[in-house]
Amino acid sequence: MIFWQQVINGLTLGSIYALVALGYTMVYGIMELINFAHGDVVMVGALIALTLTQWFMQQGLGFPLSLLLASGLSICVCMLLGWVIERVAYRPLRTAPKLAPLITAIGLSLLLQQLAALIWGKSYLPFPGNLEGSSYAWHGIVISSLQLSIFILSLLLMFLLWQLVHHTKLGRAMRSTAQSVPFAQLMGVNTNQVISQTFIIGSALAAVAGVMDVMYYSVGNYTMGFLLGLKAFTAAVLGGIGNLKGAMLGGLLLGVLEALGAGYIGDITHGIMGSNYKDVFAFFVLILVLIFRPNGLLGSNNQEKV
Repeated sequence: MIFWQQVINGLTLGSIYALVALGYTMVYGIMELINFAHGDVVMVGALIALTLTQWFMQQGLGFPLSLLLASGLSICVCMLLGWVIERVAYRPLRTAPKLAPLITAIGLSLLLQQLAALIWGKSYLPFPGNLEGSSYAWHGIVISSLQLSIFILSLLLMFLLWQLVHHTKLGRAMRSTAQSVPFAQLMGVNTNQVISQTFIIGSALAAVAGVMDVMYYSVGNYTMGFLLGLKAFTAAVLGGIGNLKGAMLGGLLLGVLEALGAGYIGDITHGIMGSNYKDVFAFFVLILVLIFRPNGLLGSNNQEKV
């Protein structure tokens, strides 16, 4: 029963990782760029939702309505932030050597962290409202309503993104841009607009993941996006960077591996290791994948990007 309980916990974490990993893999699929500022967009979305939820509740609104309004505004702000990041920081460097946008991404990450520290401070901020809710028990396995909501909403968003990419005009434009920007332009595709919309969609998913993360852990901090972003990047590499199904699979699998590793190693070492070392498992998995399968579980040398 302990095994399956850890799997449930891991799927919850993995759902958050998968949403963030989708943003990484979409941008990489189109531009072959690792947007290391993406994790900090998650942080901005989380802290905005936390702050606005608290403010709306102080105005007399109930917790569910406050959370809904705050989440919607957080998504809008992050979508705007994603557009600004692409337009100001990455578009001018599109023809520059690959190292230039990579350094810019790291600089953007540090900039967003420091701006968040100035706005929200460096202390951990508690998430307002009662998040315990109900729970469901089945053969000794306990699933909270929050865990169930996170998992179902994540699957729904993944499904909608898949439909968008493979069954809409925008999705066809994204896939053609991913194959070749010059050829897509010759076919009449506005590649600048497509790339901007890719950043916007990825940032919207990042905002949702940020809200989920701050609700699940009940606290937020200006550095929370750094480690989460690295884990999501690991998930994207694990599944096959540039592959949507790979990002989904990689996120869920990484969450389960992390939860199982933390739980069982904690038992073996009598608590000396485990939850305090669970962050190590993500990077241990990354090293193994890069050594034995550099293209990821679902990746190939000629994979279809985006």
